[in-house]
Amino acid sequence: MIRAILVDDEPLALQFLEKKLSDLGTVEVVKSFSTGNHVLKEMKQLDFQVAFLDIEMPGLNGINLAELIQEWNPDIQIVFVTASREYAIQAFDLHSIDYLVKPILNNRLEKTIARIQKRQPIEDQQIIIQQDNSPSIEVICFSEFSVYSHGKPVKWKTAKAKELFAFLITNLNTQVNRDTLIDLLWPDNDYQKAKIQLHTSISYLRKTLESLGYTKVLNFFNQSYALELPNLQSDAIKFEQLITDHKVVNQTNIQAFEQAIQNYNGNYMEKNHYEWATTHAQSLHLQLLQLLQKIIDYYTEHKNLDKKSHYLHLLLYHNPYSEHALQQLMQHYINIGNRGDAMKLYNDFKDLLMRDLGILPDHATNEIHDSILNGQL
Repeated sequence: MIRAILVDDEPLALQFLEKKLSDLGTVEVVKSFSTGNHVLKEMKQLDFQVAFLDIEMPGLNGINLAELIQEWNPDIQIVFVTASREYAIQAFDLHSIDYLVKPILNNRLEKTIARIQKRQPIEDQQIIIQQDNSPSIEVICFSEFSVYSHGKPVKWKTAKAKELFAFLITNLNTQVNRDTLIDLLWPDNDYQKAKIQLHTSISYLRKTLESLGYTKVLNFFNQSYALELPNLQSDAIKFEQLITDHKVVNQTNIQAFEQAIQNYNGNYMEKNHYEWATTHAQSLHLQLLQLLQKIIDYYTEHKNLDKKSHYLHLLLYHNPYSEHALQQLMQHYINIGNRGDAMKLYNDFKDLLMRDLGILPDHATNEIHDSILNGQL
């Protein structure tokens, strides 16, 4: 038997739905309520699996009540009941397993109950998949955000559901306030419309994660969402963790660092043009530049000129307006007797600064250039 509570401010509607559920023989109505506030006072003392909620109620409406119920217990399944089909479609996308439009038809109610009955075995099976399998999700963040499950690209219901996942991956294991998500992902929308769009995207994201074998990983508490995704492989997370774990470049970790540099084939989600990702992208880019300098210093100390040259070029590639990077590479060319390449490097850099920034190289860079011309280097 499915244990359910019913909430509707119209007594006749409550009686009508309770009778229909009773006639099915598969649902036990634990209690009926006429207001959402009464539910909040008693729900912790009740044993129920499903809540049938009328949407349009005075005071605490069904949508806000659903959020509070699932904040308390995310396992509770929500079925919205409404007289407005348009409103029902929006509500269906908010944490709910189904919606019913008044007047409720028997065959439609039977489909809802069948959907509820199927949900629990699927969840149990998905939990087993999640616990037993090797990492099943790979997230690529450098250059373009993309997600793979067992080597195959994940298909997204909407672009916003994908962007929402990208934001939560960026803030993995961190509570993010609902209004923060609305402000960052729907900055130009009316608040109430944006809230519905957020709920829609949350619903799509949950269903996508469930299809991949991940249940109960996107939680809602204290008006905030948090994504806790086990068995996750991510190039960006791995990059940051490597730098955090190893402050110094040495013989034991140089290969891991070189592989991390190779995997950094573009800035964080740069092709997706997510404005909110800019700060994190800048932080990772700064870490990349600092790591490149450490690798250059390492190969300078070990007198590996080929490797040093390679990473000096990479440093200038990733920081093309850097006078310091340019000066190091010019000095390297001079040290190996390649003054021609040093001069070409200077001229190309000078042209770049003039074209893009309208400025000339600084005094220290010009001194190196002049010393080459005067035969002093």
